[in-house]
Amino acid sequence: MATQDLTSAEFNETVSGNDIVLVDFWASWCGPCRAFAPTFAAVSEKHPDVVFAKVDTEAEQQLAAAAEIQSIPTLMAFKKGTLVFRQAGALPAAALEDLVQQVKDLDLEAAIAAQGQPAQD
Repeated sequence: MATQDLTSAEFNETVSGNDIVLVDFWASWCGPCRAFAPTFAAVSEKHPDVVFAKVDTEAEQQLAAAAEIQSIPTLMAFKKGTLVFRQAGALPAAALEDLVQQVKDLDLEAAIAAQGQPAQD
């Protein structure tokens, strides 16, 4: 599946209505964003079961503000509507592939349960 543009009107439905969603917050004037775009698109082609969405922070300023985007590109990964990864900066293709696999392999229920447990020494 190719990447899709995401607006504030579609954001919540897309994130909650799909198993895994990766969101790239970008802007056309941002050099690193433009450099990351082909990598994001290429990896999206290898994972048709994952939604790869792009949010233009210039066109969707309210959404970018609500997501507390302070630097671009910022990549977010959601699994079953839960934010499981957030990082500013472009990723190399191998790191993005690794991230997608980690999100796929993540046992969300176990991770949420572990957050409620005290840290073990």
